[in-house]
Amino acid sequence: MIDFNYQNIDHLIHSRVRLAVVAVLVGLEEAEFTFLREKVKATDGNLSANLKRLEEVGYLASRKEMRGRKTRTLYRLTEKGMAAFEAYVRGLEKLIGK
Repeated sequence: MIDFNYQNIDHLIHSRVRLAVVAVLVGLEEAEFTFLREKVKATDGNLSANLKRLEEVGYLASRKEMRGRKTRTLYRLTEKGMAAFEAYVRGLEKLIGK
């Protein structure tokens, strides 16, 4: 029997949309909102709420830039976010006995 406390899983990352966002960003320097929306297959409102939550805890950082007459928002994983994701993955590996 594996000694694992499921309550140690980071609930901020464990959400399906937030996990998908972090998993996409882990391999990228940064990504635009619309790119994340397409990859995660979430609605604008759902994605926005989850991105905001990840930003509030310091897992993501965002910046806005102008492209022509349109503003675009870019997101990147912070060091804190990367560390949280790595800990999350280690916890899952422990849970499955790796």
